[in-house]
Amino acid sequence: MLVMPDDERVAAAISNWAPRFVAQGVDYNDFLRTTSRIERWADWLDAWCATGDLHTGLAREAEARGRMLSAGEAFVRAALCYHFAKFVWLVDLEKHRAATDLAVASLYAAHRLLDPTAERVEIPFEGAALVGNLRRPHGASRPPLVLLIPGLDSTKEEFFYWEAVFLARGMATFSLDGPGQGETSRAVHIRHDYEVAVAATLDRLAERGDIDLDRVGAAGVSLGGYYAPRAAAFEPRLRAVAAIAGPYSFGETWDHVPALSREAFAHHSGARDDREARANALRLDLTGVLPRLKQPLLVVFGKLDRLIPWQHAERVAAEAPNAQLVMYPEGNHVCNNIPYKYRPLVADWMKERLADVG
Repeated sequence: MLVMPDDERVAAAISNWAPRFVAQGVDYNDFLRTTSRIERWADWLDAWCATGDLHTGLAREAEARGRMLSAGEAFVRAALCYHFAKFVWLVDLEKHRAATDLAVASLYAAHRLLDPTAERVEIPFEGAALVGNLRRPHGASRPPLVLLIPGLDSTKEEFFYWEAVFLARGMATFSLDGPGQGETSRAVHIRHDYEVAVAATLDRLAERGDIDLDRVGAAGVSLGGYYAPRAAAFEPRLRAVAAIAGPYSFGETWDHVPALSREAFAHHSGARDDREARANALRLDLTGVLPRLKQPLLVVFGKLDRLIPWQHAERVAAEAPNAQLVMYPEGNHVCNNIPYKYRPLVADWMKERLADVG
């Protein structure tokens, strides 16, 4: 049973995102134990880093004993704890950066043990670099590729098990920290024209011969559900797109999203105050964009979404010429309370669309 603390921000983080933690791989018992000892928002990061340290210790102990699978799984759990320690926590930016580094290092330790073919790819971008993780399905020489696009506060470190759904179906994955996301956010702010990041990514991946760049799809979650269709409207190399819980206009939701999300957006968009943050949010708008999107589009939404009104999904599906809308009546934000429904649906749909590309 979840017990809500008195601190409004801690309570908001628990009530809004508990299903997401579990869906992405945080053990529910860890979630209960960790959040039960947090009374102040200022203590959130330290508490989650302590849980991450616990799993790091288990990983190192297992590896020392030659138990590589157990070690790799523990490193994934550690990466998730470090990620969620700082995902919308901006109280101390030095601690935020340190937790980011721990999340990145832990996931790469997991890759080393669980998927040694996984690669970190850095992409030159406007004097800085975008960063992504490329994973390929076992035994495939030139598989199709799915770009996995995070949202406002998600990063590539959150996607290990989301990637696995596509890998199991014979598709490679590339989880991208784009502008304002994860490691890239240190040098590049959020942009409404996310297609520039996707184009740079595809240009970089085109240098390789081990993935089929004629069969590329994109799946975005939350704010990534805006980025993905926006990118496809301007980037024809994307052949199919899935938008999960994305807004039609992020600015329209500004007064309704949690304060923690508004603060995170302000920070990652480079805004100096709330007025500028709101103006930046208003630029993330699909008005006039969707008629350009000729590729197949799957729109997935939960009608119980507390962050983005479900009517946004209907508007997206109505304006895109080749869209299919799946609305789950019981689904919450990103349908993280029913991942066993939406994840296989998206992966199967993507596999079928990319198989049809000739």
